[in-house]
Amino acid sequence: MKGFPSIVVVIAAFNEEEGIGPTLAELREVLGDSECLVVDGNSTDRTFEIAKEFGADVFVQEGRGKGKAISQAVGRIQCDPEYVVFVDADFTYPAKYVLDMIRILEEKPDVGMVTGNRFNHLLTPAAMKEPFYLGNRFLAIAQLVLNGVEMNDPLTGLRVVRWKILRGWKPRSKGFDLEAELNHHVERTGYRITEISVPYRKRLGRKKLKLRHGFTILKRILLESFLSYLPK
Repeated sequence: MKGFPSIVVVIAAFNEEEGIGPTLAELREVLGDSECLVVDGNSTDRTFEIAKEFGADVFVQEGRGKGKAISQAVGRIQCDPEYVVFVDADFTYPAKYVLDMIRILEEKPDVGMVTGNRFNHLLTPAAMKEPFYLGNRFLAIAQLVLNGVEMNDPLTGLRVVRWKILRGWKPRSKGFDLEAELNHHVERTGYRITEISVPYRKRLGRKKLKLRHGFTILKRILLESFLSYLPK
């Protein structure tokens, strides 16, 4: 890449004191002094303090839920970057792959979002238990059939998105259905989505996503299908 594009990293974190430090440290190694915006979901542990110690710009979100956190973070971005990186706070996604994702966006103007695909030969049962694996597979099929979004890993927590797509975007999702809404939003703007294979490490700390959240995500996919028939 010629030069390094302007980037903002957004991390939604709730009680992630074990993972937030290693996540931010690794991002610094890869992305240098790029701005890191951490949205603390009213944590009861040291997530806020640790993120501050690692130099992130941290604020406490109003309300609860990942969707609300991302919405509030997008609304706080003022520097007009070229790309926004979304990554989970649990150290599951190796940061070095962000550079490959940015390179694709730099080289392919028709691509609006590049995501990390966890479903490859590197995925281990320790990193993702079978019920979550099967749930992700089902939701991938549902999003393809109902929204026309073809992705192997539609719920991945590692994404790089063009800022022009996110500017002014007001997500309706309040929780873990945010990813499904974002996938459809990118495609409705006329851009393509590209996936790259990434390793998926065992998370640090307690998992927040439960199997019941799959029903919320499915409802979001159904709603997005209905909304696609309305005028833009």
